Amino acid sequence: MQESFGEKVVTFNKILHFDGELPAGFDVLNPFFDNPETIDAMTAFYHKFYNDQRPRKFIIGINPSRHGAGVTAVPFTDTKRLESACGIEMKSAHTHEISSVFLYDVISQYGGPERFYADFYINSPFPLAIIRKQKGGSWLNANYYDDKALFESVKHFMVKSLQSHISLGLDTSEVFVLGKKNATFIEKLNRENLFFDKMTVLEHPRYIQQYKSKEKQLYIDKYLIALNKEK
Repeated sequence: MQESFGEKVVTFNKILHFDGELPAGFDVLNPFFDNPETIDAMTAFYHKFYNDQRPRKFIIGINPSRHGAGVTAVPFTDTKRLESACGIEMKSAHTHEISSVFLYDVISQYGGPERFYADFYINSPFPLAIIRKQKGGSWLNANYYDDKALFESVKHFMVKSLQSHISLGLDTSEVFVLGKKNATFIEKLNRENLFFDKMTVLEHPRYIQQYKSKEKQLYIDKYLIALNKEK
């Protein structure tokens, strides 16, 4: 029997491992090693919403945050949204991530998680959380493009990751990239590897929530127009 889309994602996540060298001051968090319940929650999510062989369009983020997919292993999904919108509870962690708030407002107006996830698959070219050490010794979220040496150290892994995502059964005629700076790097990788026929760039949910919250509905509408144009 052919594996479902969701089963392929679960397999990909379970063997996900980065063993490359990073520049000083950077580290990678793998949620599957840090919390056993994460695998259970992630598996439940992909079995619930991806238990088929439907081709889906790809929505590309940057890399997971510590409080979103860095805990739940579901992109742009903190534990609050995982429970309230998706019906999957995590007892060992409780997180709030502002990008998740915006994206689930989009999902709600699109028609809900069942309809949205039947049409789209979200992940990142670097699907693990990256953190950067601060002067005081604390760690903050980092983006793969924050440092030139960092990008060069993860670029090969990103290319292999994108190839793996596509092999799940994605529709590569159009990809939706979240974040303008992210899009600059994805466009470069796409020119070199010919992953996708067309790129549509949307503002990143974190940017909208932090800087454009008064115009939030305008950005939700922009997402819906872009994602619905073939409907």
